[in-house]
Amino acid sequence: MPQRFLDANPIIRYLTQDHPDHAARSRRLFERAAAGEFSLLTSESVLVEVVRVLSSPNLYNLSRPEVGRHLANVLALPGLSAPHKRTFLRALDLWASSCIDFVDGPCVAQMERLKIGTIASFDQDFDRFTQITREEP
Repeated sequence: MPQRFLDANPIIRYLTQDHPDHAARSRRLFERAAAGEFSLLTSESVLVEVVRVLSSPNLYNLSRPEVGRHLANVLALPGLSAPHKRTFLRALDLWASSCIDFVDGPCVAQMERLKIGTIASFDQDFDRFTQITREEP
């Protein structure tokens, strides 16, 4: 089956519906992938961009739980894959339910997946996670 790489903007247009033509075309893209015409692959960096754009106070200003719910729904669409999707969903959940920076969520989720208990960091936000020991370099 042919594969296409999915950038952030079709996801954003699909979720926000702020550009009707692009939103409709994005929906059709997802429908075609679900029907098996091709598969869509995206990356963690694209998903991070979607989170950043949707949660930005200067752009869409969606709440963390809203962003988490919407992006989890997109990642559940048939025909769409992403590397370590479950780990990213865990990172999204950590971010949506706490006040950590988004980039810290994937760190914690990767550590959980790989069973790594210690992080070398100056960032005291990691101290909030009881399953992690932070060591300053």
